[in-house]
Amino acid sequence: MNTTPRWIICEHCDSMFESVPLARGQKSQCTRCGAVLERAQRMSIQALFALALTAAMLFILANAFPVISISMEGLSNQATLWASVEALAQGRITPMAAVTGLTIILAPLLQITLLCWLLGFATAGRAAPGFKACMRALEHLRPWSMLEVCLLGILVAIVKLAGMLDVHPGVGLWALAMLTVLLILISGKDIRRLWDDLEGQIK
Repeated sequence: MNTTPRWIICEHCDSMFESVPLARGQKSQCTRCGAVLERAQRMSIQALFALALTAAMLFILANAFPVISISMEGLSNQATLWASVEALAQGRITPMAAVTGLTIILAPLLQITLLCWLLGFATAGRAAPGFKACMRALEHLRPWSMLEVCLLGILVAIVKLAGMLDVHPGVGLWALAMLTVLLILISGKDIRRLWDDLEGQIK
């Protein structure tokens, strides 16, 4: 039986602590800065995989359908996430189009793909090929996935335009809102449990 203690390093102050078993609903905090170190596991691997697949479907809907529709005096227009990136590329702030495409389309797409890849193998009790690289890539992608910022910007635009035009939220907006919540749930610290659950199979 392996009795080697597992250590946790605080992301905020670099203090090191020995991990302790947590009951449902409990969390451990850094005694130095008060940051949350670890939370008790809330969902099974199967549940996380199901949410990852749901996120993949919502991502398709969020990009395939308009997020907002506007109309005025018989004229109407619809905007999708990709159309917003194309619109930015036509003006003087073309570099912003690349950043926008990275943060609201490419980074979330890679994030969802990696989650499905890792959790799909984990449900079978196996470590996915390239496990270490995929887990590290997820950590690097997390700050670049800014769907919540995009969602907030769309909501602000709807409020501002509502006084001048007829504004209607589209299917893409509802899909984007649900996708944002799902990614927060499954791509946070909970996914790090795979390091422990698959410890004997990671090469």
